[in-house]
Amino acid sequence: MRLRAAIPGIAAIAALTWNVCAVESEGVEPVNNPRSKQFDSTWESLNSRSCPKWFPEAKLGIFIHWGVTSVPAYNAKGFYAEWYWNHWKNDIADGAVRKFHEKNYGKNFSYQEFAPMFKAELFDPNEWAQLFKDSGARYVCLVSKHHDGFCLWPAPDSWNWNSVDLGPKRDLCGDLAEAVRAKGLRMAFYYSLPEWYNPLYENDINKYVDQHMLPQLKDLVTRYQPAMIFGDGEWYHKWQTWRSNEFLAWLYNEGPNPDEVVVNDRWGPGYGKCGDYYTTEYHRGASIDEESSHPWVETRGIGKSFGYNRNENIHDYMDRTECVRMLIDAASRGGGLLLNVGPTSDGRIPVIQQDRLLAIGKWLEVNGEAIYATTRGPYGALLPWGRSTVKGDTLYLHVYDWPEDNALGIPGLRNEVLEARLLADKKGPPLSAKRLNGGDLQIDLLGRHPSPHTTVIALKLDGPPNVDKNVLAELEEQQKKKDEKKPAETSHDKGAEE
Repeated sequence: MRLRAAIPGIAAIAALTWNVCAVESEGVEPVNNPRSKQFDSTWESLNSRSCPKWFPEAKLGIFIHWGVTSVPAYNAKGFYAEWYWNHWKNDIADGAVRKFHEKNYGKNFSYQEFAPMFKAELFDPNEWAQLFKDSGARYVCLVSKHHDGFCLWPAPDSWNWNSVDLGPKRDLCGDLAEAVRAKGLRMAFYYSLPEWYNPLYENDINKYVDQHMLPQLKDLVTRYQPAMIFGDGEWYHKWQTWRSNEFLAWLYNEGPNPDEVVVNDRWGPGYGKCGDYYTTEYHRGASIDEESSHPWVETRGIGKSFGYNRNENIHDYMDRTECVRMLIDAASRGGGLLLNVGPTSDGRIPVIQQDRLLAIGKWLEVNGEAIYATTRGPYGALLPWGRSTVKGDTLYLHVYDWPEDNALGIPGLRNEVLEARLLADKKGPPLSAKRLNGGDLQIDLLGRHPSPHTTVIALKLDGPPNVDKNVLAELEEQQKKKDEKKPAETSHDKGAEE
């Protein structure tokens, strides 16, 4: 078999036509709005673009890391399994990957030999799409190509290193996009700018960008019309080398869906310095200004790896409540959550990951109005018992810790409460709210019961939430003192060569 490492130049293959507009959808209509503004390739111009409304309102997306790396599906605990090739070749992660590889596959077994073993024989895109819909997600982002260069579609200049030529022998991007859109969700794609060991990338980066990367990106866009593009790997070179500004100008001006598509901040200038939305990764990355209205998302796995890592056990995974509260926390601070699943090489989403997605979806069935299309809560992460979100004149209180005396104190809220209700008890009587002598509001919860994971109380106010700034300052000072007493956390580190 001809393997990629032995190919000095990879021939381009003819693009297959895939008609996105022909897809039957339950709720997502093709966007064909007129191009209202033209952008030049300066970052000043590109950054002047307003983020399409659908994205900050969506709040929850599903990330999918899947490919050749799903065959060995291994790394040391706390490291990303999708970095297997890099860590094996460079003997990173305390040598764990190299030891594992040589023990189980042998010293002379190349990474390319995993490709035929990536068969996806149990992959059912409709089953995946239904799971994602049931999770309450509004969009799905599949890794179309990670840093190993293996493409999940018949990309230009990817001969014998894509899922149509090898392994599954099918267009995984196209199959999933069709199924996802049929369920009323939006389809998005991650794309890695670099390819670690592509000879063209290693020997002539400018030629690689011009003849390989940019043609692939444009093919991905024109073929599937993704609602979102998640760039990555930009740290290896400057944006001038990637010519990412040129691509984004083309995307906004000449792409097939310029009024729908959104892009992240990983194109070269730095996290939080470009893009329609900013990204954090296991809470690292962009420095989020929570007073800003710029959209952002937290990206992470349910476990400690994006790609499926067989070395993880149940203690490495978030439990159901942690998953629900991860979404709540992001929404309360004005952001969203792009939560990753790592399928197996045969195309199954591990049951524990399915369980966590379904738990989020079941909670959202009851409490979704407190998440979707909400804005940052006035308290940020300062409430001692939970979080808050806002929609118009309604303040949603996300109660993590049910008060022992059944009386919930709302510090510093100056509004009058027109109505208070539990989202889990819409048919029950309204809650009683009274003003204490010190001015704080108190909600009477006597006779009511907490909901699974997090209870949500909706307060209909006489206007937008108005919280005393002095009270907020006191809460912030209290939080600082608590943080000082906490033991230092070990940062999540993918152990990448950067």
